[in-house]
Amino acid sequence: MKKSKAVRYNKWGYIFLLPFIIVYVVFQFIPMVTTIYNSFFENYMSGLTQIGPKFVGLGNYQKLFSDGDIWIYAKNTMVLWIMCFIPQIILSLLLGAWFSDTLLKLKGQRFFKTVIYMPNLIMASAFSMLFFTLFSDGGPINSMLMQIGFISEPYKFLSNTGSARGLIAFMNCLMWFGNTTILLMAGMMGIDTSLFEAAEVDGATSTQVFFKITLPLLRPILVYVMITSLIGGLQLFDVPQILTNGTGDPMRSTMTLIMFLNKHLFSKNYGMAGAVSVLLFIITAVLSLIVFKVTGNDKRKG
Repeated sequence: MKKSKAVRYNKWGYIFLLPFIIVYVVFQFIPMVTTIYNSFFENYMSGLTQIGPKFVGLGNYQKLFSDGDIWIYAKNTMVLWIMCFIPQIILSLLLGAWFSDTLLKLKGQRFFKTVIYMPNLIMASAFSMLFFTLFSDGGPINSMLMQIGFISEPYKFLSNTGSARGLIAFMNCLMWFGNTTILLMAGMMGIDTSLFEAAEVDGATSTQVFFKITLPLLRPILVYVMITSLIGGLQLFDVPQILTNGTGDPMRSTMTLIMFLNKHLFSKNYGMAGAVSVLLFIITAVLSLIVFKVTGNDKRKG
């Protein structure tokens, strides 16, 4: 009798899982299998003529790695991620420490938490258009700099490698540091307060408490934030795409891997697009496995 009841309850569990399984299969699993399948075929448009689909095995992958462009775009993607992540994690740790410090007793914490999270709610396309207008040759930033005599002629922010990369990194940092701050702050608030009280009794300074207690106990959250941020960095597309109109200028210094993938899709070269997608999938899978291993093995014995 008990076994039959358990079977009936299990049936309802599977029924509730069914919508998720259907959505996953239709919108994720089938597209993933199709992409892997297409990566083994030569399939593109040459003018108005359709070439393929013709099975070429690993030909697309060989072409992808023999062409030096993929390494340039991979380097660009990593440089942009590093330029964004380092200031983002420093700022988020600082804000998280301030907001979670009971000794400071900061007023208006809810207001400031809402404000720093708000950029995360703005669409990247709107953010990009705003910065494109602000930093254009005839934009308000150039006008202000010329009025105060800092420059004599408009500075071409989007025509110089350093400033173009800096703008993209700054925008991504501005959009995502609020989300990172919330995650780190949640981790800090989960630390046993008795540890901080004991450190205060022992005469430890705020800096010593942060580096000796807070940071070591935040390791699982920090690893999670770093890897998820890296995965997001590998998928960087909308900001540089809009700022550079899809060209990756100046001199392809802002062309990312997803922008490279989008160029193949736009030109209907589905074979090469599939190969780039599979490469990104493998990198993402490896990084996800690292997250699972590192965070899953962080078990403290009582």
